[in-house]
Amino acid sequence: MNKWIRLHPKDDVIIALQPISKGQTVLVDHVDTEGAQPIVVQDDVPKGHKILLRPVSQGQDILKFGYSIGKAKQPLEPGCWVHTHNMETGLKGFLEYQYEQSGVPQAPKAVDPSQARTFNGYVRHNGEVGIRNEIWIINTVGCINKMCESLARMATSQYPELVDGVHHFAHPFGCSQLGDDLTHTRSLLASLVQHPNAAGVLVVGLGCENNQIDTFKEAIGEFDPQRILFMRSQDEEDELERGLELIGELVSYAQRFKRQPVPLSKLKLGLKCGGSDGLSGITANPLVGAVSDKLIEAGGTSILTEVPEMFGAETILMNRAADEQTFDKIVHLVNDFKQYFIRHDQEIYENPSPGNKEGGITTLEEKSLGCTQKGGHATVVDVVGYGKRVHQIGLNLLEAPGNDMVSVTALSAAGAHIVLFTTGRGTPFGGPVPTVKISTNSELAARKKNWIDYNAGTLVEDQTMEEASEELFEQIIRIASGEQKTHNEQRGFREIAIFKDGVIL
Repeated sequence: MNKWIRLHPKDDVIIALQPISKGQTVLVDHVDTEGAQPIVVQDDVPKGHKILLRPVSQGQDILKFGYSIGKAKQPLEPGCWVHTHNMETGLKGFLEYQYEQSGVPQAPKAVDPSQARTFNGYVRHNGEVGIRNEIWIINTVGCINKMCESLARMATSQYPELVDGVHHFAHPFGCSQLGDDLTHTRSLLASLVQHPNAAGVLVVGLGCENNQIDTFKEAIGEFDPQRILFMRSQDEEDELERGLELIGELVSYAQRFKRQPVPLSKLKLGLKCGGSDGLSGITANPLVGAVSDKLIEAGGTSILTEVPEMFGAETILMNRAADEQTFDKIVHLVNDFKQYFIRHDQEIYENPSPGNKEGGITTLEEKSLGCTQKGGHATVVDVVGYGKRVHQIGLNLLEAPGNDMVSVTALSAAGAHIVLFTTGRGTPFGGPVPTVKISTNSELAARKKNWIDYNAGTLVEDQTMEEASEELFEQIIRIASGEQKTHNEQRGFREIAIFKDGVIL
């Protein structure tokens, strides 16, 4: 295994693939010289961290991925460890953006149905396709979480193996909320209700909350009255008994659906990273980008979010906009999130997290350049608001923060059947849909076998990107077809979190 990797010929840094001690010599090819040049390492450098290759003056840009990832705080010499002690972000305030396409955007490919790859899914009556045949309990308000949890547990015991599962997603909101907060909650939950992985949905209200069932129905829009049932708990003598009766009706309805071959173009993937490290932008994120490109090439859809983690790399996405209207949507997406920080008197570029920094990521530019690689190279076809559902085939950008639970919930609500979640440090959680954990390094995959579904660390060992992307792509098809379950599914780790930005009474 190599000790280090350089991502672009113009880069000023290499990344350590294993700890490198002070005094060791590495041989690196330079752009402006012939042959490998020796670099004596000046500090102990942890795995995933950066080593400087050439002298850099104070205030000068430092390049990684072929782009600036920040500026030197002081004059730096070759061989030094580059991190928070001697490099800082170069991002300040708002930027002016100009519509400049990098090449001609490609329209989503039309796929010949006779040649289309398929997976085995559930075709719903409205034409949408699910990859699971589950019953979901969605509560309009947080104060009935435990009652709904009991109802899900009782229904699971009463209807074993008749559906793929009965699941409830606890949340604290729906009452005493005002303005955008209530709108966000209502919109997000309504989109979850419409998710095709749920063959049937029981919407449970209390009766006195702000998010009343009647107004919630308006947010849901048109729906099949056999698929979505409602219960107002304060109106029932025994809400658990009545809830079980209603779930029984939904189970009977769900049993009408059987798996059948459907085109891969019906599949939607959510793209997310969390607990990133110095290898995230080298292994797992580019791998997810390659898989996203494969799916879009097959006529499918990918959804990329984490807007604050686009800061510093947003122009790459803007230049891939399908048209000027989409470009303008991306500009508003980015600037509106910057205004969100300003409204709360927070530094716009206060990122990455402590765990990211420990793993080798120093600045937001560096994190963003690695993060956006999950979107591959496809044209951006649309920008979707928080809590809304995706309707365009191809690569979509979704309004949501970087927080793992909030963004995975938003991806699920937007229609993602599966979320691909890359991580260098690991996390056990899962969203409402199968959440595929992809490790950036082999050490994490070996240590957390009950968390990690796929190891991308082999990309710096003995596997090519084409081999890994094909292997992961086939695994995704097995998961979509119900032949394989993710670790979060196996352990019942399913959670939601709702974006909050306002007053609670």
